[in-house]
Order: sequence, then C-alpha cells, then structure tokens
Amino acid sequence: MRDLDREAASAKDKKAKIGSDVNLDSFAVESPKHERINDLNKLSGADKEQMIFSGVDTSEKERSGSYIQKDSSAIFSFSHDDGLEIIPIKEALEKLDWIKDYYWKLASVDTDKYTSRARLDLHDGYVIRALPGSKIFFPAQTCLYLEKENSSQHVHNIIIAEEGSELHVISGCAAAAHVNRGLHIGITEFYVKKNAKLSFTMIHHWAEEMMVRPRSVAMVEEGGLFLNNYVSMKPAKSIQTYPTTYLTGKGAVARFYSLLVGSPGSELDVGGRVYLKGEATRAEIISRAITNGGNITSRGDLIGEVPGVKGHLECHGLILNGGFMHAIPELTGKVDGVEMSHEAAVGKIAQEEILYLMSRGLTEDEATATIVRGFLNVDIPDLPPQLKAEIDRAVEMSQKEMM
Repeated sequence: MRDLDREAASAKDKKAKIGSDVNLDSFAVESPKHERINDLNKLSGADKEQMIFSGVDTSEKERSGSYIQKDSSAIFSFSHDDGLEIIPIKEALEKLDWIKDYYWKLASVDTDKYTSRARLDLHDGYVIRALPGSKIFFPAQTCLYLEKENSSQHVHNIIIAEEGSELHVISGCAAAAHVNRGLHIGITEFYVKKNAKLSFTMIHHWAEEMMVRPRSVAMVEEGGLFLNNYVSMKPAKSIQTYPTTYLTGKGAVARFYSLLVGSPGSELDVGGRVYLKGEATRAEIISRAITNGGNITSRGDLIGEVPGVKGHLECHGLILNGGFMHAIPELTGKVDGVEMSHEAAVGKIAQEEILYLMSRGLTEDEATATIVRGFLNVDIPDLPPQLKAEIDRAVEMSQKEMM
C-alpha cells in the first residue's frame, strides 16, 4: 500500500495548492470533555436541530446505527444491525488487534501538515464495518460536531465493507449555532472488499469562518462499488479536499458526485482522483457547483493504467451572483486501449430561460429557483432512497437561502 502513497504524493506535487493556508496554532487543540450518553434523546434541542441540517436524524428513524462525536469526545456509538459494527477508533485501537492492519495503511501521515496533526493529536473518530455478506438496508449515520468556538477537531475514520456486503453511510459534519470559527481535520480510509458495495454521503453544515480539511483514500477490490457523494451548500470560510480512490480489482467501479455552493467570502477547492489499475475498471466524477459570490475550484482526475478501462469527468459551474469558478478536468492514459472523456462548462443563467418561465406564470425569483433546482438535480445510480432524500433536503434548504 505504501507504493500507492508514493504514487499519490508524486501526483499531488504536480498540482498547485489552492485555498487558504491555515495557521494551526490559531485554534485550540484542547476542548471540553463531554460525557457519553446512551440515548440520543438526551441531546439538546439546539444540537438536534443543527445535526438534522447535516443529514443526521437523532430519532434514528430508518437508520442502522449512529456515531456522534462532540468536539474531541465520542459521546454515542451504537449499531442496530447484527451485521454492522460501529466503534470509536480510540477504543478500537485499544481492543481490536486487526484494526492495525487498516489504520494509516492507505492514507499517509506525511501527506501534509493536516494529516500530521491528525496523527499527533488524534481526538477520536469511528470505525464502521459491515461484516462479510451482510446487507445493511438502512444507512448508518455519523456526526462530527463542533461545539467550542475557535477550536480544532482531529478525527480518523475507517470504513470497511467486507466481501459481499452492502453498506450505506451518511456522514454529517456540523457546528453548533453559536460557533462561528473553527478547524476540522478528518482522515478517512475506505476499504471496499471483493463484490462489496459502499455508498458514502457527506453533508457539510459548518459555520461561516470554518476551515475544513478532509483527507481520504479508498481502495476497491474485484467487483466492488464505491459511491462517494459530497454536499456542501452552507457558508464555510475554506474547504479543501481531494479524495483519492484506487480501483485495484477486476471490474471495480467508483463514482464521485459533488454538489457545491460557494457563498460570499468562501473558498472551496473540491475534487476527486481515481486510479484505474484493475482490468475492466470504471470511474465517473460528476460535479455541479454554484458560486453565489464565493471562489470555487472543481477538480477531477482520472488515471487509466491498463487497457480497457473506462472513465468520464463532468464539471459544470454556474455563476449566480458574482464570484470565481475554475473547472480543472484531467485525464491521463498510460497505455493503449483506455477510454476516458471529459466535459466542462462554466456560465450563468440564460436570460431567455428566465423569461420563458416567467411567460408560463412564474415570478423572476421562482423562475431562477426552478433553474437552480434543475441544475443541482443529478441522477446518482445505486443511491438508496434514504440518502437521496437527505441530498434533496440539503439542496432545497440551500436554494431558499440563495434566493
């Protein structure tokens, strides 16, 4: 796996760093310790309200289990399904010998100062594992919640879909209503075993001065499917993420979908990279981004390394109320016989589209909202209805705020 680390590091060095640098020392590492709870009803009404905005339902309706972390403390972890394990990563490192075969085996500690900080000052994080052959119907949910103003949160997560399993995860990231500034560093390692299926949907609901640095790496074995959805529509000062996936097994598939809104003053540098290493592997990266006055860089990178692989990139940006949009699609074919394509477009809402809808009886605001809703409506194959409902709700909330 370390060969993958070196390959990723080499590719990273070729790319200019976009987005604000972060002075780590300007954020408090220590945070209040929160007591564990055995019932999510014990959370405050304010916490529940903020969490629901990030797709986390504390009633656990149609959820297979939950993990909740407040600042540096894992306060709740529970699975409702016999085929699903959910455990705080610090507890796993103490009790489970096998977890060491996965911890820091895909992600590299020395990638940048954020990965180093997560290793040196680990707060907590989670391990979610679907047992071999288990079909987890309802999504598991996690919430990484920041309650202390001007503090940092460092987490490391490991998600494993064992051979023949099916697992869906909603990962909500949120800040308390009174929090304005903070730093979140999140390391996530995904393992999709032979003929397994994993869908991971991350929904961000941060504060206006939040600095967010997720770092994630995935490996997909033969016949595996990895579906990675990223939704960020609330204001955040700076988000920088560039997840990498290695398709190592025959017929492995990866699909990345991102829905982004850049608010005034925000900087979003979001993308994804897939190495197609195995025979007959396929990858798709699709991005929809709206700048409402912020700066957005939308990246996609496909690297075809064996004959017969197929990949497609699609980056579409909409400038609604000023701002900056930069789409960077990249394709690299290393051998004969790869099939890869891309399309990118950046523009504004056409006035004739608005006028047409107004002629059908809509107001100008209603016409604009209808066009925005259509722009953000991406058909995501293999997405469970519970996850689609959470994404649709995030889009609807964001749309109301933009309008």
